[in-house]
Amino acid sequence: MKYATSYRTAKIDDLSIFYREAGPKSAPTILLMHGLPSSSRMFEPLFARLSDRYHLVAPDYPGFGHSDWPDPAKFAYTFDHSAEIMTRFAEAIDLSHYTLYMQDYGGPVGFRMALAHPERVEALIVQDAVAHNEGLGANWKTRREFWADRASNENALRTNLLALAATRTRHVGSDPKVERYDPDLWTDEFRFLNQPGQAQIQSDLFYDYRTNVESYPKWQKWMRETQPRLLVIWGKYELSFDSGEPERYRADVPDAEIHVVDGGHFALDTAADEIAGLVGDFANSVQKRAGARLTEDARRRRSAQSSPSGDQAILAVTATSNFE
Repeated sequence: MKYATSYRTAKIDDLSIFYREAGPKSAPTILLMHGLPSSSRMFEPLFARLSDRYHLVAPDYPGFGHSDWPDPAKFAYTFDHSAEIMTRFAEAIDLSHYTLYMQDYGGPVGFRMALAHPERVEALIVQDAVAHNEGLGANWKTRREFWADRASNENALRTNLLALAATRTRHVGSDPKVERYDPDLWTDEFRFLNQPGQAQIQSDLFYDYRTNVESYPKWQKWMRETQPRLLVIWGKYELSFDSGEPERYRADVPDAEIHVVDGGHFALDTAADEIAGLVGDFANSVQKRAGARLTEDARRRRSAQSSPSGDQAILAVTATSNFE
């Protein structure tokens, strides 16, 4: 059975947050966090392929897509703030447990959400998102200079990050088969970036990207300590980030699933069938493992209740981590 996508809004304080939703609400939830300069629209290929089995929810951040674009003079465009609003969004629509899918900017937003409320996150899916300083490639030289001296490098940053050529490269990357890419992908995004106020919004948010680099060691430590269930999907024609990044995730989480697919930074452009298959299989394995854990917990509870030290055993079972 196919489920139509619904286009909704949720009110967070005075902000209207737009989101796409599809699939049965009784099914496992996948919460999808988009990248730059895209929106929840980038996940339409997954909605078309997975909504018969999973509850899919994809919001637009403030300043993106169809969510409100508050005046940067009155609203702090930072990753901390975006993550706070996305956390409150998930609460507002009653998402208590979910697999978190993070692409590009979705990484820094999603990792903040996961560290703030790890009990809600059943698994992580990383698609072309970075959590290690080495993952930022050579084209980040201009961007690092912007972080060091914003006033002197603002114009160079906007050319490097927001120009039409940069917007196209994020999709095509180094793929020699450019005929596979619909030009509407980047021309639509470029029109978005040229809307009034967008240059300032995106510059402010990207200036705050330096706080992500500062946070990488904390995210790595959390992954090493908790060993979350992790799927990493990487486009082999990716030019925004370093190609060695997937293996850096494996160093943190040795049991991570790593897949390099036939695509670029926005790998769903050309590899939607393959990615949907990987996500579906991974999400299914997460649910099977969770079911097996619940069955084992129930068995241990029954055993504990029949033993003299049952109270202590029950407390030990209750403390079981989501990531076991």
